[in-house]
Amino acid sequence: MSLLRRTLKPGPLMCLLLPAFLLGGVQAHSETLIAEDYPAPVKAVIEQRCMVCHGCYDAPCQLKMDAWIGLQRGASKDKVYNGARLLPANLTRLYEDARSVEEWREKDFFPVVDESDPHQGVMYQMLKLKEENPSSSSGKLPDTFDFSLNRDQSCPKADEFAEYRDERPLQGMPYGFPGLDADRQTLLTEWLDAGAPGKPVPPRSDDELRAVDAWETFLNAPDNKSRLMSRYIFEHLFIGDLYFEELGADPTWYKLVRSRTAPGQPIDLIATRRPYDKPGTDTFYYRLQSRYISRLAKRHMPYALSAERMDRWKQLFLEPEYEVTSLPSYKGKHASNPFMNFQQLPVEARYRFMLEEAHFTIMAYIKGPVCRGQVALNVIDDHFWVAFVRPNSVDPEQQADFLAAEAQEMRLPQAKGSLAITALQWRGYAKSQQKFLRAQAKAVAKVVDQESLRLDMDLIWDGGAEHNDNAALTVFRHFDSATVVKGFVGQQPETMWVIDYSLLERIHYLLVAGFDVYGAVGHQLESRLYMDFLRMEGEQAFLLFLPDGEREAVRNHWYRGAKDDVKKYIVSPKLEKFERPSAIEFQTDDTRSELMAMFKARIPSASNDRYAVNEKTLEALMQGQGRAFSFLPEVSFLQVLSARGEADVYSLIANRAHSNNAQLFAEEDRRLPEEDSLTVTEGFVGAYPNMFFQINEAQLPKFSKALRSLASPDDYTALVEAFGVRRTAPWFWKLSDDFTAQYKSSHPLEAGLFDLNRYQNR
Repeated sequence: MSLLRRTLKPGPLMCLLLPAFLLGGVQAHSETLIAEDYPAPVKAVIEQRCMVCHGCYDAPCQLKMDAWIGLQRGASKDKVYNGARLLPANLTRLYEDARSVEEWREKDFFPVVDESDPHQGVMYQMLKLKEENPSSSSGKLPDTFDFSLNRDQSCPKADEFAEYRDERPLQGMPYGFPGLDADRQTLLTEWLDAGAPGKPVPPRSDDELRAVDAWETFLNAPDNKSRLMSRYIFEHLFIGDLYFEELGADPTWYKLVRSRTAPGQPIDLIATRRPYDKPGTDTFYYRLQSRYISRLAKRHMPYALSAERMDRWKQLFLEPEYEVTSLPSYKGKHASNPFMNFQQLPVEARYRFMLEEAHFTIMAYIKGPVCRGQVALNVIDDHFWVAFVRPNSVDPEQQADFLAAEAQEMRLPQAKGSLAITALQWRGYAKSQQKFLRAQAKAVAKVVDQESLRLDMDLIWDGGAEHNDNAALTVFRHFDSATVVKGFVGQQPETMWVIDYSLLERIHYLLVAGFDVYGAVGHQLESRLYMDFLRMEGEQAFLLFLPDGEREAVRNHWYRGAKDDVKKYIVSPKLEKFERPSAIEFQTDDTRSELMAMFKARIPSASNDRYAVNEKTLEALMQGQGRAFSFLPEVSFLQVLSARGEADVYSLIANRAHSNNAQLFAEEDRRLPEEDSLTVTEGFVGAYPNMFFQINEAQLPKFSKALRSLASPDDYTALVEAFGVRRTAPWFWKLSDDFTAQYKSSHPLEAGLFDLNRYQNR
């Protein structure tokens, strides 16, 4: 009996699959139709061999295979990431921007499976091409393989495949990796022979349906306080993967959406470019839409719903005595301004809503839909810590009035269609930011006596009595992707941010709610430009705790080589906010390092044992800086095999140093490789591994010495030759599968598939 017949037995269930497929595919907006997923054995192969490259928005040819309906949708010759796009692109979000396969065809997506003649389907032919022309089993692949992210993509339709086969005989799938083993090849080809059918997902349990009903009832309460609260919640959680915490460890994942239909009816999704865009109807409802998508480490952002969570939101938003006299509209330029729209909601409630899940809040910026974000991310350092101002540090009512009054100075960039980002625009934002900081200093002075507001550690949120572990975060930038983790992880970085409510809110609305991955390049560049000021504000808040005579020197070190405009408008000691002296008594001359140590001592969750490295040889790699680390890729996973047969996993994170991050372009010109560092962590940090290393315990000293001795690209190639796992290694997939399994085993709710699009060919 074939593998396919053993796993997909024909019968009434299979017959149920065909009508929906033939009528145009699963309609994602209607939950009364049978929801379908890959059959389990097929799904395992597609996840481990296909989704690792075909998952995020930058999946080659937009072939997103992370859901069965994505395979049915097919591929497109249009790119989501286009650095010269003057106008916004058409939206092609799976589950949102088309209701059927037929509608995707109207958007120029073409099929990759063929029902009538399966052997002519693109996916079938790609697999066969790889089987007939396997790539080398050792060494580096030839330069004819282009793995650059901005490479010209060849996205052949079925009738174009003969030409592709002739021109690219070695470029079957999986592209640039070992082919499938015989069993997996047979399983997929037989499944494709059968028409690539989906499998109905199991019906949701009564407990799950009751949970959905309870949450949709809560989010659609008719009173104004509830309606304004629900709008605020939606605009912050629309990007999350929601699950019911009480219902077990293998949850159904939901998206919070707006629907034209009420709870209890099939969802009629309102798909807008941004969550605060006009819904197009006066009456709509917040609904929980189940989505059957495999989890990708780059995109997965779990957020628990529970009875405790609902009670907390009631306590924050509904129990306080205040009145919502009218609801804000979705019209005009204020639709994207949270300080005006949500002025009637208590500021402390808004801040605590984001703060108590700060890892998720920052992760939405760090992850989000942006699978390739060099323009968005070169505004931040490669390694820095984040702490938060304690809630209610000043009178909350005064703060709400102040934020609404100063909303114009905190305006966020609107979508632009032009490539031109002028110095005049930069100065305009700089002047607005300067006005806001001055107004903020004056407002604080009105609320509290200058002497009573002490600039000391008491202003910093330590997680509260509940010891919330979101109080300390670490951000790692990996060139065009990034990772945020809980705790102060790694060696002490050069920079640190201190974030208050207004800054946290602006980061969210600039780079999550308001950022459009399909937008024109002008919008994306201007968003990056504005983020300059938000980064500087976070850094300045940290500098306030230093002795006032030392702040400028630290700022100048961070902004070596920055243009005069930056120093004049932002890195200025003349703002009133900087004139208040720090109340901290320092014991050493290295006040910056001493201050960072105080932050770490202040916050119990800052020391996160999850990432601590107990292996002394690897821990020593984090001591000091050096050019040797500049030859390493951004993220490497290291497997260390013990004599007992156990396998420990570490992440090697290369931190690139720059003279400053205050310039949009010419990043390479600002590199300071002699100041590069390496962070080593236990477990996994990063969604896009660039290299796998595999050694045994006895090789640790030799590996560490070779890494420390890197002096050229050739040295790095020798390191890969001795300890690395190249794309061509026959055991590549086995190691990749082991890493995925270990991640899922250790952190089942958080884990997702690693993306191999950035894996090196060295």
